Amino acid sequence: MVLDPGEAREARSVEGGARESQIRQAVLASVVGTSIEWYDFFLYNTAAAIVFKDVFFPHSTDYAGTLSAFATYAVGFAARPIGAAIFGHWGDRLGRKATLIVTLVLMGVSSALVGVLPGTKSIGVAAPILLVLLRILQGIAVGGEWSGSVLLSMEWGDQRKRGLFASWPQIGVPIGLILGTGAMTAITLTSAGDAFTRWGWRIPFLLSLVLVAIGLWLRLKVMETPLFAEIVEKAAVHKTPVAEVVRRFPKEIILSALVRVSEQLPFYVFTSFALTYIHKDLKMAQGLALGAVTLAACMELVVIPAAGHLSDSLGRKRVYATGSLLIAVVAFPYFALLNTKVGILVIIGVMLAQLPHAIQYGPQASLISESFPTNLRYGGAGIGYQLASIVAGGPAPLLATWLLHDYGWWAISVLMVIASVITLVAVGLLADRSATDITDDQAYATAPAGGRRPAD
Repeated sequence: MVLDPGEAREARSVEGGARESQIRQAVLASVVGTSIEWYDFFLYNTAAAIVFKDVFFPHSTDYAGTLSAFATYAVGFAARPIGAAIFGHWGDRLGRKATLIVTLVLMGVSSALVGVLPGTKSIGVAAPILLVLLRILQGIAVGGEWSGSVLLSMEWGDQRKRGLFASWPQIGVPIGLILGTGAMTAITLTSAGDAFTRWGWRIPFLLSLVLVAIGLWLRLKVMETPLFAEIVEKAAVHKTPVAEVVRRFPKEIILSALVRVSEQLPFYVFTSFALTYIHKDLKMAQGLALGAVTLAACMELVVIPAAGHLSDSLGRKRVYATGSLLIAVVAFPYFALLNTKVGILVIIGVMLAQLPHAIQYGPQASLISESFPTNLRYGGAGIGYQLASIVAGGPAPLLATWLLHDYGWWAISVLMVIASVITLVAVGLLADRSATDITDDQAYATAPAGGRRPAD
């Protein structure tokens, strides 16, 4: 059952002050909801790096235990394209709003259950098995969340500023990272003895339920986007949108995944793997590692929307390619700074590495979303975006751990340079629709690189 035509007409007819209010609510609901989902996701990432080895893999060596913890971490990424396909179907059938409510609840409940899951010493092998199952549910939820949040903001906002409006939900990543690592940092610093490993790490996971309640309240207040409402009025909703978008836009889906390689792979090296590297390999304080990642996330809060806004005037591809190229530039200096073992230089290194990620992440949402028509956009953008999770984000900490163990830190830097090359090629092949009217179906009948200016 799709959006009721009466509701669609109501969403389309909102004008003046009421429309401005809906735009603000849509942006806020997107940012808050995405922040909550990424808070839950990064909690798991942080816990996998610093505590899950002891709780769920206590009989493993440090190396094997770290690999096992990051393997459960990677499982969540493998589940994300599945979530993108499942919720992409319903997002292009029922609408953005209803689908986003389901993804938020699923993520919150899954994370809260991780917080009460007994360790291996209590229930044996069932503990890591249940951990993997909950991680899969987290991955499915995040897989369906991203495109819906981006479209809720982008399709309500000024179509001449799609880069800016689509970038607002993207700051949910650094906000979630700040909240997740910040919560773990606070618990780490205030836990005496082994209290953090025994029970302290569970508290931030349980707080997810409170945050989900806030997110639901905000999302329930937002109306469906005018662009999707227009599709409902035209009776242009597809019965099987995911199958349709895969059939019609396979190139755009594949390129959407490949343009993310230099954004996603280094990001999870700079965040999750860095926590292990700084603490266990460099023998520096865990609080320093968490604090450095948190400071870098604060910087991204400013750079992400700035880069998105800049792409509205300079074009998505130009801004995005600049960020990708910078990844290759900082790949070796990043580890050089970390290896000094000087606190301030480690912090500078982490923040320097996150800058190219933010430059890419700002225009990324609009670059990918504009590649698909409105009635196929939720599924097409989501699947393309999340496929990168399988080849880049998920394996990143696992690959980095192996490369460090067998070859040394320089091999990880080489991997990031390769990622940059892959992305630059993909960016060159993907059409830039910064100036295309995305409400015009004819814009997607061919493969234009430009088009008409977006309508007001």
